[in-house]
Formats: sequence, C-alpha cells, structure tokens
Amino acid sequence: MVLTNQDMVDLVAFRRKLHSMPELSREEAQTAREVQAFLKATHPDWTLTDLGGHGIAAVYEGREPGPTVMVRAELDGLPIQEISDAPHRSATPGKGHLCGHDGHMAILAALARELGRQRPQRGRAILMFQPAEEDGSGAAAVVADPRFRQIAPDYAFALHNVPGLPFGRVALTEGPVNCASRGMRIVLTGKTAHASMPETGLSPVSVVADLMPKLTALGKGGLLEEDFSMVTVTHAKIGEPAFGVAPAHGEIWATLRTLTDAGMEELCASAEQLVLSVAREQGLGVEVSYDDIFHHCENAPEAVAHLRQALDAENVPYDRGDLPMRASEDFGRFGQKAPAAMFFLGAGEKHPSLHNPDYDFPDDLIPIGARVFMRTLRNLLG
Repeated sequence: MVLTNQDMVDLVAFRRKLHSMPELSREEAQTAREVQAFLKATHPDWTLTDLGGHGIAAVYEGREPGPTVMVRAELDGLPIQEISDAPHRSATPGKGHLCGHDGHMAILAALARELGRQRPQRGRAILMFQPAEEDGSGAAAVVADPRFRQIAPDYAFALHNVPGLPFGRVALTEGPVNCASRGMRIVLTGKTAHASMPETGLSPVSVVADLMPKLTALGKGGLLEEDFSMVTVTHAKIGEPAFGVAPAHGEIWATLRTLTDAGMEELCASAEQLVLSVAREQGLGVEVSYDDIFHHCENAPEAVAHLRQALDAENVPYDRGDLPMRASEDFGRFGQKAPAAMFFLGAGEKHPSLHNPDYDFPDDLIPIGARVFMRTLRNLLG
C-alpha cells in the first residue's frame, strides 16, 4: 500500500477534524456524518448506516466469491476535558478524543482510499466504524442489529494504539488479550431519621464502610493468568448533603475485572453473595445492577497468523509485549461471531497515556496501521 503525500495531508486533516469534535458513546451522529462524507468519495459498493446506533459499515466487493473480512474502528470519544494547545484540540468542553479513536478512524479511511482505487479480487472487505466502544454497548448493539447478518464476517480485525510501547512496534499474541470487566452498582435502602435520633432510622453508613474493603478484597490480583480478578471501588454515596438528616440511601459503584468471561461469572456471584449477606444482616434493602459490560477479548490463532504474515511482509516489528492487558475492549463481541484478532500499535514510550487529558493520537501511526491492515486484506482477498 502506498499513500501519496496528498493522501496523508487529507488523512491527517480528517483525523484532526474528528479530534476537534468528540462525541460520547451513543451520541456520535456528527462523527458518523463526517465518516460517511469521507467514504462517499471512495465509492463503496454499498453502505449500512445507523448500525447498532450510529455505526457505519462500508462494503467493497471483489469480482469473485470469497471470504468476508471486516476491519473495525471506533467512533466515540470520552467525557474528559482535554488539556492541549494544539489547533485541533477539542472544541467541546468536557469531551475529548483521548483514546485515539480518531486515529483509528483515519486508518480505516486510508483503507477506504486504497479499496476505492483497487477493489479486492474476491470476497468482500468491510470497513466497520463502530459506535459506543467506551461504554461496552456498541459492539453488542451492532451484532444484535438484524442487518449485521448482511455483512457477517469470516474474519474480523482491529487495532489499538498503546502509549508506552515503542513507536511503531506491535504487540500481538493468541488467546486472551483484554480482560472482561463490568460496572457493579449497589443501592442500599434504609429509613431516614433526625440526625439527633439516628437510632429511630436505618442508616446504610456502616454497611457502605464495611463493604468497600470487603469488595476490594475479593480481587485476587497477581499475574494476568486464568484466575486473575480485581475489584476497584470507583464511587460511593451516602444520603444527601444535609446535617440534620441521618441517611437512608447509600450507593457503591465498583468495577469488576477478570481475564475471562468464565471468571467474571464467578466474581459476580461472589460479590453479589457478599453484598446481600452484609446488607440483609443489617436489615437494609439492596439492589444490584450492572453497566459497562465488556466481554474478554480473545485472539483466534488463525486470525493472528494472518496478522503475523502481514507484519512480516511490511517489516513491522512485533512480539508478545505485555499482553494480555488489564484494560477492556468490546471488540471481543465480534470474536464470538468469527475468528478475530486485535493488534496493539506502539504510540511511543514517552507518549501520554490513554485517557490522560494531554493525550493526542500520533499522526505518523496512520500509514503503519493502514499498511498492516491492507496487507492482511490483500493476502485474504487478493
């Protein structure tokens, strides 16, 4: 794959425009319009829009029968205030593309340019711009959309940039590469009382204080092996900000994390048993619910083999790196439908970390990611 100077000028401008206008999960309407406008000039054979929300799938068909190969990027940004002096910094207060999804979209835009110039010989190339990755709902919504059957892939590929990894170096391995995680919301209900007579009410204060360290202790920690687990308390609330009322309401939010989906089922069961036991012992009502549900992401050996072949051909250095990683990724949903693999592309050892307020995607990664994906597509589709 050869990107011209003009291609790079256009792709960088596209990436930076997206960077300046971040939208949160399930709100990516304008981002989707910008992607559609860029894709239109590459003349895909057909396009699905509003897929699982604001998702877009652009289809480039070959002349002969063959496999369907999907490459995925993400549309959404984060609810984080960006700290930057760059001209393309976020123009939306409290929101920022601080995970690099703007760069991932630009990489797929580069693929669209190449596929527009030269269709695959066989099969179909699908460029999937997925909504709502950051809250874990997007891939599930895309797969649940009845129209997904029209583009069901035989292989699915994705990447994520990784600060801390040497620039342009790839981490890749078979098996689990991203942990399962989910947000556990615990709501405790008692009875209010006057602050001078707390004994006439039923307060959740002692239960909240008791549960937080006990929940954390459920996590085994340690190496990222099959029995790895972690519980992180992220938020707690007791009553309302008033001095005259002993509270009746308490909440604890915690993120549960395991290497595998099977481990997550076990951790959830243990956490629920703990919460119910402690709350009911004190006579409190209790409700448990879950948000931001991410399945673990597993790289299929046959899909990894295709990426390795492409990396070798493109002379991109790679090894196992520090995989698997604790962070979650909802690309795992696609891996439940077809052999799938994600590789992790180094953004530089000293580059600001993902989700940091000063993070910005390195534009020079665009051609590297595009070359690896394009070589994978050509190897599979011709």
